[in-house]
Amino acid sequence: MTRTITVGAAQLGPIQKAEDRVSVVNRLLALMEKAHARGCQLIVFPELALTTFFPRYYMEDQAEVDEWFETSIPSNSTQPLFDAAQRYGMGFHLGYAEKVKEEGITHRYNTAILVEQSGNVVGKYRKIHLPGHVEFDSDRAFQHLEKRYFEIGNLGFPVWKMFDGLFGMCICNDRRWPETFRVMGLQGVEMVVLGYNTPTVNSQSDEAPHVRAFHNLLSMQAGAYQNSTWVIGVAKAGNEDGHELMGGSAIIAPSGEVAAQCVTLEDELAVADCNLDQCHFGKQTVFDFARHRRIEHYGLITEQTGVVLPDMEH
Repeated sequence: MTRTITVGAAQLGPIQKAEDRVSVVNRLLALMEKAHARGCQLIVFPELALTTFFPRYYMEDQAEVDEWFETSIPSNSTQPLFDAAQRYGMGFHLGYAEKVKEEGITHRYNTAILVEQSGNVVGKYRKIHLPGHVEFDSDRAFQHLEKRYFEIGNLGFPVWKMFDGLFGMCICNDRRWPETFRVMGLQGVEMVVLGYNTPTVNSQSDEAPHVRAFHNLLSMQAGAYQNSTWVIGVAKAGNEDGHELMGGSAIIAPSGEVAAQCVTLEDELAVADCNLDQCHFGKQTVFDFARHRRIEHYGLITEQTGVVLPDMEH
């Protein structure tokens, strides 16, 4: 028997700054209902799926910042998602801003969870590759303050058993780093689910929107192919209070090919049947790590962070 699961990539259109959690959750529930009607067993929501992309706003009042964070999941406003998961027998992935107290210290993370069909949380991931900056930057057309509002994730890149397969998570900018996928690939990952909120324009360059869309798919397709894993990348898209976010949510096969993709900048569902057994070929041939990796030559990857030019003097 094949291990095929039907997956829905649940792209969200813009969430305006004034839209409340209840309204957003109702949109998520509507997508879950559509996914159920199409036989989905897993639905994947974007990064920071409960709010607007608030790191674009510079805030000095911590109380104002904390209004964007969840202190518990499920909460009163998000409990209906867990109820729907149980009712439909549908797992889900959800990104949100997490405020948590651990060992008496308050921490804030850009977080995602993986929820199984029973409605129980089986995995949690905290974003590691935080882009942007800490202080207000007058040279930017708009701000990107993830380094101001979030701490670097402290849970690594684990994988979890789910749907008789191995699942991993990452968030947005993580997808651009090959190490993200390789760490999970070394654990045998068969599906990586991730959400992103990526601006259509770069605040520091005149990079064309079509190039940014190309890079979005390129990074996920490379991660899928080079680790022989399914990758489900889901966007929050459209015009959020005057700020454009790209769409392009995609379900990508272990071959690196796009199996399904969203075509709008609105709430939209792309669906594909994902056979986890398709991961076997790549893992047993070109990317059979045990046979072909040469870690004795990879030392710089973990020994060095930034670029150090070689000494060319003789």
